[in-house]
Amino acid sequence: MAKPSLAVWKFASCDGCQLSLLDLEDELLAVADGIDIAHFPEATTAHRGGPYDVSLVEGSITTPADLTRIQEIRAQSGMLVAIGACATTGGIQALRNLADIDEFVRVVYARPAYIQTLATSTAIADHVKVDLELAGCPINKYQLLEVVQALLVGRKPTLPTYSVCVECKERGTSCVMVADGVACLGPITRAGCGAICPAFARGCYGCFGPSESPNVDSLAAWWDELGVARPDLVRALRTFNVNAPQFKEASTRYAQE
Repeated sequence: MAKPSLAVWKFASCDGCQLSLLDLEDELLAVADGIDIAHFPEATTAHRGGPYDVSLVEGSITTPADLTRIQEIRAQSGMLVAIGACATTGGIQALRNLADIDEFVRVVYARPAYIQTLATSTAIADHVKVDLELAGCPINKYQLLEVVQALLVGRKPTLPTYSVCVECKERGTSCVMVADGVACLGPITRAGCGAICPAFARGCYGCFGPSESPNVDSLAAWWDELGVARPDLVRALRTFNVNAPQFKEASTRYAQE
């Protein structure tokens, strides 16, 4: 019986999520026994054409060529999984969505006429059907392992939808906002990092994007009590997941106050 085939694709991104897959090391070797890695340029020059049972897609759509390529990938993929903040929300490069891309191109590039780009950076799901999204900047490698293993046996992967606050409780970390008055996005951010930043007395930066039901206004009121200026809250919401609907709506509204 043929092994399920896996392809890994890259769009506008830093490659960090693909490296998370390679960072599995021993676990990846075990998974590799059950799958046929047909396309993964980050790991091998070997390539076998589609169709593919599963495609993992990293990166956002930022060029006209991207639009064509993601349609082609979708057409030859049984299941398509968007991995990482770039693929699920447009990434930090979606800051361009708030400004004039023509002005950026003019300032940055010596020959703007050679640049072919879209005015926005958008998520994979904005253009094709996505079967599953895995949040994070970068993704949690063990969550990715859970996704791959679940797909191999035909079950739904178990992924957290709760906030980073739960992870703080699990590792016995005191709330940095309550104990130290440190501004933190943990209450509205999806779990997945293991609450690394609060464990070192720093506020969460929102790497994994919005949790299932983020109450951004409640957090904003708490930050007001901590003396955080609204422009600083806006900047905090406009990082890795600036284009996530919940963060985008709130930051736009706060910026107009």
